[in-house]
Amino acid sequence: MPKDFGIGANSKRREDVRFLTGDGRYTDDINLHGQAHVAFVRSEVAHGRLKGVDSSAAEKMPGILRVFTAADLSGVGGLPCGWQVTDRHGNPMLEPKHPVLAEDKVRYVGEAIAAVVAETEAQARDAADTVIPDIEALPAVVDMKGAVAEGAPLVHDDIGSNLCYDWGFVEDNKAAVDEAFATADHVTSLDLVNNRMIPNAMEPRVAVGDYSRATGDSTLYTTSQNPHVIRLLMGAFVLGIPEHKLRVVAPDVGGGFGSKIFHYAEEAFCTFAAKALNRPVKWTCTRSESFVTDAHGRDHVTRIELALDKEGHFKAIRTDTYANMGAYLSTFAPSVPTWLHGTLMAGNYKTPLIYVNVKAVFTNTVPVDAYRGAGRPEATYQLERVIDKAAREMGMDPVALRRKNFITEFPYATPVAVQYDTGDYIATMDKLEEIADLAGFEARRAESAKKGLLRGLGVNCYIEACGIAPSNLVGQLGARAGLYESATVRVNATGGVVVMTGAHSHGQGHETSFAQVIADMIGIPEDQVDVVHGDTANTPMGMGTYGSRSIAVGGSAMVRAAGKVIDKARKIAAHLMEASPEDIELKDGKFTVAGTDKSVAWGDVTLAAYVPHNYPLEDIEPGLEETSFYDPANFTYPAGAYACEVEVDPETGKVTLCSFAAADDFGNIINPMIVDGQVHGGIAQGVGQALLEGAAYDASGQLLNASYMDYAMPRADDLPSYVVDHSCQTPCTHNPLGVKGCGEAGAIGSPPAVVNAVVDALQRGGHTDVTHIDMPLTPSRVWAAMQG
Repeated sequence: MPKDFGIGANSKRREDVRFLTGDGRYTDDINLHGQAHVAFVRSEVAHGRLKGVDSSAAEKMPGILRVFTAADLSGVGGLPCGWQVTDRHGNPMLEPKHPVLAEDKVRYVGEAIAAVVAETEAQARDAADTVIPDIEALPAVVDMKGAVAEGAPLVHDDIGSNLCYDWGFVEDNKAAVDEAFATADHVTSLDLVNNRMIPNAMEPRVAVGDYSRATGDSTLYTTSQNPHVIRLLMGAFVLGIPEHKLRVVAPDVGGGFGSKIFHYAEEAFCTFAAKALNRPVKWTCTRSESFVTDAHGRDHVTRIELALDKEGHFKAIRTDTYANMGAYLSTFAPSVPTWLHGTLMAGNYKTPLIYVNVKAVFTNTVPVDAYRGAGRPEATYQLERVIDKAAREMGMDPVALRRKNFITEFPYATPVAVQYDTGDYIATMDKLEEIADLAGFEARRAESAKKGLLRGLGVNCYIEACGIAPSNLVGQLGARAGLYESATVRVNATGGVVVMTGAHSHGQGHETSFAQVIADMIGIPEDQVDVVHGDTANTPMGMGTYGSRSIAVGGSAMVRAAGKVIDKARKIAAHLMEASPEDIELKDGKFTVAGTDKSVAWGDVTLAAYVPHNYPLEDIEPGLEETSFYDPANFTYPAGAYACEVEVDPETGKVTLCSFAAADDFGNIINPMIVDGQVHGGIAQGVGQALLEGAAYDASGQLLNASYMDYAMPRADDLPSYVVDHSCQTPCTHNPLGVKGCGEAGAIGSPPAVVNAVVDALQRGGHTDVTHIDMPLTPSRVWAAMQG
């Protein structure tokens, strides 16, 4: 039976009350006294020399306070990259400067050249339209392989190459991998594209900078997933502001999907301009700006090869990938196609030898960084597509081939340097076959055939590494920050609890699920627990929310802090009841002496903590507040199996999703309803990538689908009702909650399921020459594939 409260309960999301009633407080809702507005003048060409900026007309317009160019930002540093990758030859990656405003060149359409600050937003935008940049256009490079060809135009002249790094992993395995392919009974190879995605969070980015001349303090209000990281990066590396003089506030945030992890130029500019003008400065991104300024995701071109023996056992995997960095290195961009991608190429399978090569390339496009899943979807897509192709080539059932190669013993050390602590891939596949009714597929295919439609079934598995820790390991791999998390648990005198976390909630439901954990530990109602996040002034230093890390890392820090609080409260209760602390038990909000009916309520103990009349202060100091930092020993490894059924119209190529089932192992579950919602959203994004979405650049570097008129987002009628299950639970062995993370799973597992289903439909319909179609599988692409 579901619980009424605490861990395992379907508690309704408390934050939804303010969102549904219009009482959320987003960054754009913040308007400060005396506030000015900024509009940015952006490059309309992808590559060119910036010879000058004529702002004379703008400066004469009503309400204009000042027009800034790069020359006005003396002393301002470039935007830092938070991860350094070392290439396969032992050399550090090439790392060009990323200026706040363009300096000598413009390098992508949308790059900020000048900033016009005015009394009103309309005045700023009108004046920005009159600013004339003098740009000498240069040839642009958009295609990755073309960008590294001899004689290609250089995106950054000063570094001498468009190749950021050439990474090989595990380099010591390469010769053995090559030998395994040379002696394999069967080799399947596949060339594929992981299409470029535009994040399209519901709330566009916003920044409000403020400065107090009285105290010398700067404040930035911003749409961020990790305010403490923004404070560190912007303060230390860009503006030179000591952390104790800089406050960053991320209030309610309307979605991020990775795109709001990063430090952006607009945040730095608003903070800088507020001090320069001695008044608040606000910028609100338009949707059109979002398309060409928010970091994009994915954009890999890969060749993957799978070596098998004649029975279908995997012997080796070899991949060669070109990964687009765009024009500059975004905050965590170098890590996505390397350590977040290469280390997951084992998937759910016991492949003994793996080699991954990644060439990261600069192009004249918007910078690319983490997007929901970040490296894990790219790895899963390659692996699960090539396995499906191998099954067809060898005349084997795709599910049976996967089962034959599943990892079955744990812990399991993969050949790509990670160790899975727990899992049961057979159980999740068994559950998938049940909930997706795979046995009834042929009957459903026959019904589709009566309507003149081709029906296909796609099945795949996934595993992901969540938590992105421990700090000492990722530091060795190039991370320039620790990846721990923090929490402070403060108990008030009347027993209410306030949790202050370094994690940030922007749709995940932390205010509900974190409160459930504390309520469960103490045995008090959830409404007696408040969760505070998003303000560096009143939360401990933390790394924020991304990589499905919040409950596994942030929740573990919270459990540790709460445990310290409970230990201290237990000592106070022991004094009050004249017992030994070792004999005190806490259950249902009451301390009891074990084996007796002697008890004292939680609220009485917390009051005694602040009114210490009944215990010796030399043993226990007053108050009830503790802080913990948690740095995990390993990643967590959620895994699952997904199935998708589609119908394809052979006359038009249109694909209709008929059903989608997901069986996931997330370890222990805090709130099943929230987990369902996270999986639903991830599947929708994965389906969007598989069937609809994809940023398209022309050869000159112009983004061709830079609005919702041309960029197709999934809508309700594109999606079926999902069947999701997370009853297969193998708890994580190294965090106190046994949780694994669930926020990205749907986006990781769904694209290959959809593509596998479409290819299956065409093959069953007689189009046996169609072995792959690149995403998005639009009607025109599917129709063209059927025409040969």
